[in-house]
Amino acid sequence: MTTVIFSHGKDSEPWGAKITAMAQVARRRGLAVESVDYRGMDDPLARVQKLLAFCGTITGDLVLVGSSMGGHVSAAVSAHVPVRGMFLLAPAFFMRGYEQYTPVPAECPIAIVHGWNDDIVPVENAIRFAREYKCELHVLDSDHRLTADIEQICELFDHFLGRLTVDR
Repeated sequence: MTTVIFSHGKDSEPWGAKITAMAQVARRRGLAVESVDYRGMDDPLARVQKLLAFCGTITGDLVLVGSSMGGHVSAAVSAHVPVRGMFLLAPAFFMRGYEQYTPVPAECPIAIVHGWNDDIVPVENAIRFAREYKCELHVLDSDHRLTADIEQICELFDHFLGRLTVDR
């Protein structure tokens, strides 16, 4: 069984609008879904440790999905767990003053969705990461939260899961 594990951003929650919509996409494909609650945890390392521990409780393959800081956390954990792929939304990579903390991801299919108008994580950071690690990159006419584009994100996510040919 493949499980999709969602990691929300710093100021979000485990079952926000984007995660809820993408979870429905995964469930329609017969996949298990989980969402880790990081509320009250501002330290990325603490979030990484929590996700690592959580992944240790899951059997089978994993697809990690992360938004903003959750994207950073997912990429950091990917090198330590059996991951089939990652789908990242406006991931917090190469942040000013913290560039050296940008994780090296597992060698797996990675898709990134980012907004051209993101004023929190510059789109150039996603472009740089995608170039370095040969990721699929979708840049939308959106902001950091990407909430106006949930339908398009779900279509991209569904297509990504279909290409992974994940087992049920």
